[in-house]
Amino acid sequence: MARKQRTPRWLEAARRRGPETPAGPGSDWLARALGRAGVLPRVQAEQAVRDGRVEVDGRVEREPFAPVGEGTRVRVDGVERALSREVRVLMFHKPAGPVVHGSDPEGVGTVFERLREVLPPELQGFEWYAVGRLDRDTTGLLLFTNDERLVRHATAPETHLPKRYVARVEGLPTEAALTRLREGLTLEDGPTRPAEAALRAPGVVELTLTEGRHHQVKRMLAAVGHPVLTLHREAVGRVALDVAEGAWRELTGVEVAEGLGFHGDRSSLDDGADTSPGGMGLGGERQEQ
Repeated sequence: MARKQRTPRWLEAARRRGPETPAGPGSDWLARALGRAGVLPRVQAEQAVRDGRVEVDGRVEREPFAPVGEGTRVRVDGVERALSREVRVLMFHKPAGPVVHGSDPEGVGTVFERLREVLPPELQGFEWYAVGRLDRDTTGLLLFTNDERLVRHATAPETHLPKRYVARVEGLPTEAALTRLREGLTLEDGPTRPAEAALRAPGVVELTLTEGRHHQVKRMLAAVGHPVLTLHREAVGRVALDVAEGAWRELTGVEVAEGLGFHGDRSSLDDGADTSPGGMGLGGERQEQ
């Protein structure tokens, strides 16, 4: 029996409001719009709305999922704030240890905490979503964005955005093993797409994938007899990691458009699912390596 799809909360709020609901290009829901614009991270935005600190078109609004449009005037704590939809993307060099989750039961910490520790004040108000995930022990390039559409673009199977990894493995991979990786393997969840595979040094494999299944790099290398010892992600699309461990920088518009192949339009709020709370990445993403 098919599971009934839950109605997103913003859609429920829009239906309650009736025909005056903003619609069309640039429409969104209030708490998400505040996080995307860098006014307040979404959890803080939701609380501010419930506390009566947010006005929409001159009226106090207490529904975080109230729809807003391009012409909507919003004031927070008496100050008018522009609901900018500019796409922002950050590069972060993930160290080993923190997890790409909202909390860490082991107490090491999350990448969101590590990122906020080093961001300047002008970027603290944004809702930052992780673009894909990396294991606790995997290092390297992790992208963050304020726009969920970019997350969907970068992680969608049909996009085939390449991701380049470097793995130190057990044993000395042969050309035959690399050929199997290049041609594609059959894993327990089905055949993989062909990968680019090369030997960087004895026991060090460079592997570029155009899909992102659960622990795919580790499973592919184990399948050819060379379990991963350490794993590092060097690049996503044509964006290569170029900052020190624990450091970050913002991508340029050219890097977003040409390097990641993302050309954000001004689509309406119905492009967005009811995502997980707290700016901790979209629910259901795979661990890609």
